[in-house]
Amino acid sequence: MTASSSPGTFGSAGSGTGHGFASLAHDSQAVFRTVMHAIARPGTISTFDPRLQPPEPLFATTAALVLALADFETTIWLDAPLAENGAVRDYLKFHCGSRIVAHPHEAAFAIVSRPATMPQLIRFNQGLPAFPDRSTTVIVEVEALYPEGWRLHGPGIKDDIAFSAAPLPADFGGQLVLNRDQFPLGVDLIFVTATEIAALPRSVRLIRGG
Repeated sequence: MTASSSPGTFGSAGSGTGHGFASLAHDSQAVFRTVMHAIARPGTISTFDPRLQPPEPLFATTAALVLALADFETTIWLDAPLAENGAVRDYLKFHCGSRIVAHPHEAAFAIVSRPATMPQLIRFNQGLPAFPDRSTTVIVEVEALYPEGWRLHGPGIKDDIAFSAAPLPADFGGQLVLNRDQFPLGVDLIFVTATEIAALPRSVRLIRGG
């Protein structure tokens, strides 16, 4: 498939270590712009190639998001394949200083590397009426993003847009409906492949299944 263009290629691993950004300030800003582009245009698939070399099974795209957006005050939940990987945990702790938490509802960010067994979206922090921004941002690593499938409507989308990702749980479309029904509460979703990114903020409404 062809991704839309965006300022999503930047940085390098640096010094052959395969760790972290080559330029923390420059690369963090580039990632932030890429994320804002994705959130402002829900369902739009963009190129995202940060050229990091984190320990597997963590995607370089995922690593770039966390390195740019998380810090020592951030709580992160990892699914089992990541949580059980000492190299991944050490990588995130070293570069972000973030606290790894045991339960999805405790997390500011959640990273899912095995979508088929991911928790229901309702199990993550939904935010509070006075502080909806305290909900979890869920980063989902998938094999592919497609400009087809679900029909989505909402802020940042002209008319509607087609989008889907794979693999995902069979009931994920229903979970998106429930997530939108809670607005302004609910989680925000960022989908990444090895080289692409797309976002579904909680404001997006599923208007027709694919």
